[in-house]
Amino acid sequence: MNQFVPQIHLWYNRNFRDLPWRNTHDPYKIWISEIILQQTRVEQGKNYYLNFINRFPSLKHLAGASENEVLKLWQGLGYYSRARNLHQTARFIQNELQGKFPETYEDIIRLKGIGPYTGAAIASIAFGLPYPAIDGNVYRVLSRYFGISTPIDSGKAKKEFRELASGLLPPKNPGFHNQALMEFGALQCTPKSPNCKNCPVADSCFAYSEKQVEELPVKEKRTKQRKRYFYYFYIDDGKFTWLEKRTGNDIWKNLYQFPLLESDKELTDSEIGNLKNIPFLNGHSATVNKISKPVKHILSHQVIFATLIHVEIPSIKSLTDNLIKVEKNSISDFPVPRLIEILIKNAGDF
Repeated sequence: MNQFVPQIHLWYNRNFRDLPWRNTHDPYKIWISEIILQQTRVEQGKNYYLNFINRFPSLKHLAGASENEVLKLWQGLGYYSRARNLHQTARFIQNELQGKFPETYEDIIRLKGIGPYTGAAIASIAFGLPYPAIDGNVYRVLSRYFGISTPIDSGKAKKEFRELASGLLPPKNPGFHNQALMEFGALQCTPKSPNCKNCPVADSCFAYSEKQVEELPVKEKRTKQRKRYFYYFYIDDGKFTWLEKRTGNDIWKNLYQFPLLESDKELTDSEIGNLKNIPFLNGHSATVNKISKPVKHILSHQVIFATLIHVEIPSIKSLTDNLIKVEKNSISDFPVPRLIEILIKNAGDF
C-alpha cells in the first residue's frame, strides 16, 4: 500500500531504541515486557523489566515465587492485577502445560491476563505468526495516516483497525513490522505536537494534509473519576505497628496498608480525633498525636485524598483479627501501594 510500510520499516531501522526485550525471541521475556509496558512508560518500565528478569529469569522461577514476592517487585508500577495475573498464569503454564509456553495465538490469548494485543505481540515477535499488534500507538498512527474518524474506543473500531492492520502485515517478519509501527507512534507520531515536518510519510498522511493531526484519533468515552477519602491509622505500639492486607476486588488487592477508615466525605480534625467508633481499635482508648496533610493521589478512574493519622495506644492486648503486628522497621518488607510509600515519606520519623 504505497510506500507507507517500507517507509515505516526504514524509519524504524534508523531510530529504534535498543531495549532489552528487543534482543530476544523468548516468549516468557516478551510476555513480561508487554505486561509491564501496559499503562507504563518505557523509561519507567525498563528498570522494572530488568529487575523482574533478574529475580525471575525463567517462567519456572516466577511460578515458584510467592505472591508477596511478585507484588513487592511490582511495587510502584500500579495496576497490580497485572502482577497477580502474571503469577497465576506462570503457575498454570508450569503446572498444567508442563512449563511450555503456548505457541499458537489461539492458545496464548486463552491465558489469564493476555488479550488480543498482548497475544498478537507475543505470537508475532516470539513465533513469527502473522497477527497485528494494535496498541494505542498503532491506533493513533493508522487513524491519522488513513484518516479514520471511528472512535478508537468503540467496538466498531476494533474490527475496522484489525482488518486494516492485517492488510498491512508483510508476509515475513511480522514481529519486526509490529514493533516498527508501535515505535513510530511512540517516538514520531506522538499524541501531542508530533514532528510532522520531519515525518517520512507526511506527504501521504491524511491528517497532515487535512490539518486534522490534533483531532485524530477520536475517542467517544470520557472517563469519570470519583472521589474517595482514605484515613490511614499508624498505630504506635513502641517498636511495633499494625498493617492489614487489602482483600476483595477493589484497587491494590492483596497489598498491605495501615488500617484504613474510608469516608464518603472529607473529615474535620475533630471528627478524626473521635476514635470511639473505629472498629479496628477494638474499644481501646487512643491518643491522636499527629494528623498529616492530605495527599491527592490520582488513578485512572478515581481520585484519592489520603491522610495518615499517628495514634498511640497504651498496653495493646489485641486488635481486630484482620490486623497483623509488625516491627516498624520491617514495613518495607511488605508490598504496599505507592500511596503508602508517599505517606510514610511525607510523615518522616514518627
